[in-house]
Amino acid sequence: MKSNKELVEYLVDHGYIKSKRVEHAFLRVDRKKFIPQVYSSYAYSDDALPIGHEQTISSPSVIAEMLEHLNVRPGDKVLEVGTGSGYVTALLSELANPGIVYSIEVVPDLLVSARDRLKQYKNVNVFVASGWVGLPEYAPYDRIYLGCAPDVLPEKLLTQLADGGRAVLPVGRPYTQRLVLVEKINGNLKTRDLGMHVSFVPMVRR
Repeated sequence: MKSNKELVEYLVDHGYIKSKRVEHAFLRVDRKKFIPQVYSSYAYSDDALPIGHEQTISSPSVIAEMLEHLNVRPGDKVLEVGTGSGYVTALLSELANPGIVYSIEVVPDLLVSARDRLKQYKNVNVFVASGWVGLPEYAPYDRIYLGCAPDVLPEKLLTQLADGGRAVLPVGRPYTQRLVLVEKINGNLKTRDLGMHVSFVPMVRR
């Protein structure tokens, strides 16, 4: 695939993107702008790519599946764990607008470059913080997206969900991760396995 439009058409045709809102977000955010220059020729492939510091940008198909299950609504307050290159942050910004996206990253150097790429997104705030701790000072959140995989459910983080909120995250050890949906209903967390095997970088314990 040679353009962002071709990538989006592929994701729609193969059923990864199901809703018009997610489709429009992907069309508005050009993946190539969030890829290291050395990998720019692979920007529109459906592959995970290195972004430095032993981190990756996930494949577009997996991101699309996660965003469809997350169902971000206009006006939502969203927490993203793992800013990375800022690509998913930008997608979340488009979906939540006029709501706010708070994004945390444990690698300061990645956050510096992501912040520069995200300058045009006025509803985005980025912080250096641990995913295991989250960002309790701005909680509760309507939606939480994890771009890294804890080996167990991060309870302290998930308590930051608003009632009626939902989180989508990979859970498990490397090569044995499953995609999970967590919903907070009447104060209780309900977890559902989405039936997808995935491979994300581990969530750093700090």
